[in-house]
Amino acid sequence: MILTIYTLIHVVISLLGIVSGFVVIYGMLTSKPLDKWTTYFLATTTATSVTGFFFPFEGFKPAYVFGVISLVALAAAYYALRTKQLAGGWRKVYVINALFAQYLNCFVLVVQSFLKLPPLKALAPTQSEPPFAIAQGVVLVLFIGLGIAAVRRFRLTPSAR
Repeated sequence: MILTIYTLIHVVISLLGIVSGFVVIYGMLTSKPLDKWTTYFLATTTATSVTGFFFPFEGFKPAYVFGVISLVALAAAYYALRTKQLAGGWRKVYVINALFAQYLNCFVLVVQSFLKLPPLKALAPTQSEPPFAIAQGVVLVLFIGLGIAAVRRFRLTPSAR
């Protein structure tokens, strides 16, 4: 019962992080800082990674690696944004790491969707089938494209900082 509630909370936090992450990416693409959305994205995405470590330990799994990598990316993004205020090359550090953290959350969303949603599970029951690989490939290509566009477009005027 408690684990079910905890899982639900973790999933809700994850979904809120993903939604807010796409709002932040929109802000990057339009050079609008969207400070409150950014703070919310960083907080919920960090909470997603942290809460993932409190599930019952059943052996070392890739989820732990994803969690650590995500927290490192989020720390770099937060440092570039809040401490270095996106000055010079720190703008790219922020954009790349924020998008990478968002990508990791979306990667996990696809994994969980193929595990939990019956129509997707039927298409790829072991996640080694082509539909799963295609879905993950589409997500990867989408994020590479978004990342390139965001690095090129995200410019803040001195007044916006």
